[in-house]
Amino acid sequence: MTYFTRAAAAAGVLLAATGLLAAGPAQAAPRSHGNRLHLTITRSGDRAGGDHSALLRCLPPHGHPYAAEACAELSAARGDIDRIPARKVFCPRIYSPVTATARGRWNGRAVDFRRTYTNSCELRARTGSVFDLGD
Repeated sequence: MTYFTRAAAAAGVLLAATGLLAAGPAQAAPRSHGNRLHLTITRSGDRAGGDHSALLRCLPPHGHPYAAEACAELSAARGDIDRIPARKVFCPRIYSPVTATARGRWNGRAVDFRRTYTNSCELRARTGSVFDLGD
């Protein structure tokens, strides 16, 4: 009987030391939000299927030619593409519209972004590395 009491006490001390006893019932560890966006660039008037797309994933960054940079810019902007600071570049005044679309989730929030820009230079100047799909 003494042996059983000592073993139970030792198990209790061990569980308390690891924090399992104090935590109560087992709970699932909080999941990290799967930050992922499906990005598409469509050129107006391009009927030859010239869309470019990528699936950007950020834990770890992959699926995009500049995934680490795009994930860092999105993190700084809290997932809001409109909050990415515009780059200071001179773009040609050539009208060749491109439409950028981003759909997915960022930190548990749905993202549904769609903008048309005058040309691809303006697109990259306004959205940083996010829509730089290496085309």
